[in-house]
Amino acid sequence: MFRTTGVAHLMSISGLHVTLFAWLATRLIGALWRRLARPWPRLLLAVPLPLAAGLGGVLLATLYALFSGWGVPSQRTVLMLGLVVGLRLLGRQWPWPPLWGLAMAAVLALDPWALLQPGFWLSFVAVGILFATDPAGRDARPAASEGLSRSRRLARAAWGQWREQAVVTVALAPLSLLLFGQLSVVGLVANLLAIPWVTLLVTPLALLGVALPWLWDAAALAVQALHGWLAWLAQFGWAAVFRPIPPLPLAVLAALGGVLLVLRLPWTMRSAGLLLVWPVFAWQPARPAAGEFEVVAVDVGQGSAVLLRTAQHSLLYDAGPRYGADSDAGQRVVVPLLRALGEAPDTVVISHRDSDHAGGAGAVRAAWPRARWLSSFDVDPAQRCAAGQSWTWDGVRFEVLHPTPELIRPDGTGLLPSNAMSCVLRVDNGRRSVWLSGDLDAERETRLALDRPDLRADLLLAPHHGSASSSSPVLLNTLRPSVVLIQSGYRNRFHHPAPLVLERYRERGLRWVNTPQCGAATWRSAAPERVHCERASDRRYWHHAGADGGVPGAPVADVGPASEPVVSEGPPE
Repeated sequence: MFRTTGVAHLMSISGLHVTLFAWLATRLIGALWRRLARPWPRLLLAVPLPLAAGLGGVLLATLYALFSGWGVPSQRTVLMLGLVVGLRLLGRQWPWPPLWGLAMAAVLALDPWALLQPGFWLSFVAVGILFATDPAGRDARPAASEGLSRSRRLARAAWGQWREQAVVTVALAPLSLLLFGQLSVVGLVANLLAIPWVTLLVTPLALLGVALPWLWDAAALAVQALHGWLAWLAQFGWAAVFRPIPPLPLAVLAALGGVLLVLRLPWTMRSAGLLLVWPVFAWQPARPAAGEFEVVAVDVGQGSAVLLRTAQHSLLYDAGPRYGADSDAGQRVVVPLLRALGEAPDTVVISHRDSDHAGGAGAVRAAWPRARWLSSFDVDPAQRCAAGQSWTWDGVRFEVLHPTPELIRPDGTGLLPSNAMSCVLRVDNGRRSVWLSGDLDAERETRLALDRPDLRADLLLAPHHGSASSSSPVLLNTLRPSVVLIQSGYRNRFHHPAPLVLERYRERGLRWVNTPQCGAATWRSAAPERVHCERASDRRYWHHAGADGGVPGAPVADVGPASEPVVSEGPPE
């Protein structure tokens, strides 16, 4: 909800909070210094009031930032506060560019990897934009407001807040699309209330609650009131816009375009920013050609989640595991990935009710409530997968082979164990085919193979993550796949894939990839002999190539004898 309404920055220890804390600390130390000067007047001569208040405020703000986690926005704020206070105590004033640049250099000197954090870019770009679009400076505002009535001063302050928030919203919109793949439409309206509410009410009450604990109850009520306002804004379907994450060159141009739109330049020059921003909103990732399809085995750990894409449609097979009481692969991996790719699944198939396949279903359903759902355990007969169901998208046929309708009771429960009730889905375009069978056991595999001896598959998603209870010899001999994708967790407690299963693959000359070594694996019907491994093409900076070009100790693909490597070494075509 905070991301949708664009107020997530207020729900952490941001630069705004550190600045408020520094201001309060400076005022309190100044008041204390004046009181101490009465019995000890020499104190003011030894340490003047501006020096004591300024340095004390910065020191306490630094301690507060350290206590809160020392995030990049807090670092930036503390460094800029220290520079400003130091310059004023010396009777000097720098223009904003060197002040801003010096703070950025200091943050990177302390933590060079901050350059890879979204908070670094959002924090420094936002502050730089406010400086660049306010050349007169805030110091000129009190003088400009002299002689005005109270209502006029309030109106001027409200207009200034509206303008600043609008400037930051427009300037950071392209950057938000690059970093998060989404843009809050209601963010401007939400922040107009949320920023003063959190800054002037919630945060002071939370801080003062350290001394007077009953104030925390008041702070909680204030947060609840804000929550109601934000929940009302977030309920609209158009509250946030989700776009596929663009390539880096387009994103950089769009970020420059957003900055250009808000600078104090003639409109003829600022309008050029629209030309730089527009390609990001119009860009779409490449899709399979008509009659072709693509399979992406997502790396979700010990579980399963597979995305199938045709020219105009997409299907999600399983939603990944549940990691804990408040975390699952749906919210952590599947939903962000699909949104980054610009996908909205038309159909979601949950093979069976086990948590390593259905754990992320709730997050997926919340993200795309209009998608068609099929599973082997739904109470609604219209949302059950059953043998005989089939449909065609863009020249690609999808067929459900298991379970049969008589195996499902009216309440949605199955007559067989959960694994044996797995939805089996076969996808083919007349030239290439794929077999997905969840955690189907060997007995059901054998029956399917004997009932349909004509079935073949170029790609097999390893049943039950490569467990010894699946991948039966009869199924392998019938399907005769060329490639096997194994979705399993690194060093999982089940020891998947089982050595027995891998030996069966070797005996038949099958090639396979396993997600702990491959990462997300992509297979395309147009290039059936190749599997693109994300870990091979997009290595992290701590990976280094060994003598064979791979990551030492972690082969990208385990291939059977007398077979060619299945993994592509370059980026996907």
